[in-house]
Amino acid sequence: MKENKTKEKIHFPSKFMEPIKKFLEVELMKLKKTQKGIKGADPFKDEARTLENSSEDDLDEQIGHFDSEVKARFLSKRIVQLRKALTRIKLGKYGLCESCGKMIDTERLAIHPEATTCVECQKKKES
Repeated sequence: MKENKTKEKIHFPSKFMEPIKKFLEVELMKLKKTQKGIKGADPFKDEARTLENSSEDDLDEQIGHFDSEVKARFLSKRIVQLRKALTRIKLGKYGLCESCGKMIDTERLAIHPEATTCVECQKKKES
């Protein structure tokens, strides 16, 4: 059962929000660049790749591909989190938990500015 969301409207001053927005945008650009590099380093994307490898070379390619996939997926999740936080800034909902509607602790936002849930709701989500 979903909890009742509070209807409180909180607007942070633009002098507070602008640095957070800039930080999130810079982080988003960095992650996209890193993700592109990781995908480009995937051995399966190498045009010079031969299908007649020795067992050791084939194993190295498999491990390299797996490593690239795991890192790219992790970065994709982070990119989604950053985009979500930026959208919440635009909507005026930044700092409010998307699950319960209560304010997210400022210490949490200082550590994870992309956070869209309070600690309690995040714990429930992960359990």
